[in-house]
Amino acid sequence: MLTMKAKYALRALSALAQADGARLQARALAERSGTPEKFLEAILVELRDAGLVESRRGPAGGHALARPATQIMLGDVIRVIDGPLAPVRCASVTAYRACPECPEPEACALRAVMRDARDALSNVLDAVSVGSLAANDARTLEIPA
Repeated sequence: MLTMKAKYALRALSALAQADGARLQARALAERSGTPEKFLEAILVELRDAGLVESRRGPAGGHALARPATQIMLGDVIRVIDGPLAPVRCASVTAYRACPECPEPEACALRAVMRDARDALSNVLDAVSVGSLAANDARTLEIPA
């Protein structure tokens, strides 16, 4: 499930993409994205540490995308904020952990289904960029079949 933190991160990145390279201060970004300012500041630190946002202090400072919005995929943002996309750890590519009660993970039918679910989710989220999100209404996003 997508957390509110990840939703706020996606909204903030979309607002930065719409700013078209202009730096936005946290207060303005919070207003544009509908995010509580204090919560947004913590999210921006995570996004900056992950190389998705760059920040500058001072009167001419603010936040901007660290790379083009078309190169920032929704899946990458969600992984930074919420962690792996897999519904269970044994299906994760990046954070695999075997279930303690499972004697044979490679033969587990439930794990196979969860890996398929992870792959389907990843295929969609890794194909949609923040740029697409910013430029389109959700009904018009091109999502792979």
